[in-house]
Amino acid sequence: MDLPKAFLERMEQLLGEEYPAFAAALCREERYAGVRIVKPAARDAVLSLMPGAERVPWCPDGYYADKRALSGAHPYHMAGLVYFQEPSAMAAVEALDVQPGDYVLDLCAAPGGKATQAGAKLSGRGLLVANELVPKRAAILAENIERCGVGNCVVTNEEPARLAARFPAVFDKIIVDAPCSGEGMFRKEPQAAAHWSIEHTLSCAVRQKKILDSAVKMLRPGGKLVYSTCTFAPCENEGVAAYLLDTYPDLELLPIPLTGLSDGCGAWADTARDLSRTKRIFPHRQRGEGHFIALFQKAGAAERKAFAPWGKEPAEAALFREFEKQFLNKRMEGMFRLFGEHLYLISEGLPLDGIKTVRAGLHLGVCKKGRFEPGHAFLRTLRKDCFRRTLDFPAADERLSRYLRGETVPADGKGWAAVCVDGFPLGWGKAADGVLKNHFPKHLRLKQ
Repeated sequence: MDLPKAFLERMEQLLGEEYPAFAAALCREERYAGVRIVKPAARDAVLSLMPGAERVPWCPDGYYADKRALSGAHPYHMAGLVYFQEPSAMAAVEALDVQPGDYVLDLCAAPGGKATQAGAKLSGRGLLVANELVPKRAAILAENIERCGVGNCVVTNEEPARLAARFPAVFDKIIVDAPCSGEGMFRKEPQAAAHWSIEHTLSCAVRQKKILDSAVKMLRPGGKLVYSTCTFAPCENEGVAAYLLDTYPDLELLPIPLTGLSDGCGAWADTARDLSRTKRIFPHRQRGEGHFIALFQKAGAAERKAFAPWGKEPAEAALFREFEKQFLNKRMEGMFRLFGEHLYLISEGLPLDGIKTVRAGLHLGVCKKGRFEPGHAFLRTLRKDCFRRTLDFPAADERLSRYLRGETVPADGKGWAAVCVDGFPLGWGKAADGVLKNHFPKHLRLKQ
């Protein structure tokens, strides 16, 4: 692999006698895939497909698996039971220690690895705001949030500064996985090396500081912020951590109690600050691509701000309640909001007026012609026992393959039913005359 000379010279200066091992690791192709289990109840089923899988030391739900074990077309992936994620990228959310009920912001969230990881830890309580500035990437983010069944989530497409103006001191936990020079991904994405320069790393650091300025404004007193990058550049890592501590005296750098990580080094960024509490991942020391993590806490304590209710419940909510009584064993709680024909549910009345919003909460479905038709995102947040009618197929069943291709399958009875794989909901179908009409989203179907 052809890497920039200035990059290699800098790494040799930083690593000294470790440099030959580092350089060799950059040229070595890793044969594992990073797999994170999204639904704990699916652990045994997923692991049965990954013989020899080894746990990622810093993430209890993360595994190193054979690249051939699972694909994006496997029903378990399509059901949101797993997320393919670089093992190094799993560390930041583990460091943040998200708890059910937290208000969490992922400020640079696409494609959704860290957001879905945080969403799983919320267990349906609290609130996740997942933001992505680039519209196309925001759409991918929303798709992954939906696939993994994160219901208590708002997806936005905004500048961090605009969010900071709207949500000062709101969030308990904030994730800033900042855009960076990508040096840590050179091994997997060689094209990143072609765009590298010293000047680019410096411009990335300027941008990262600007994003973090907005993040700090949105962090409530007592709240925690994790900053991460996938680069080795000290100016983007320890240098940015030092900037935060110098600029915001009310921020404290916290220890990160995760197994198997290397300490950061303030001297690499020409600062006298002790930054050994920051953590790094190197490909010659750990099984993972290059990564940096720093965890901060804002001083003080304050009760979370309460948002005003959205207003009067839309009349269309009654259509949903009727559907709920007929086809579900569960009553959904929260506030309803109607956008055109689309009905949404959210546990908190986040003020979104004027904010570019991709997903304003959990999309329940569509209200039209006096009836309610359930949506895919809604189903993904529910367990099998929440449905009155289900069709449950083993992963290898040909009927399941037909369903995922958009075909009909035989079914008794009449009305809406959840199609499941090994007990985990995949999508909707509507039974009539011995056939289940397919309501699996067309853009997600397997190609014929």
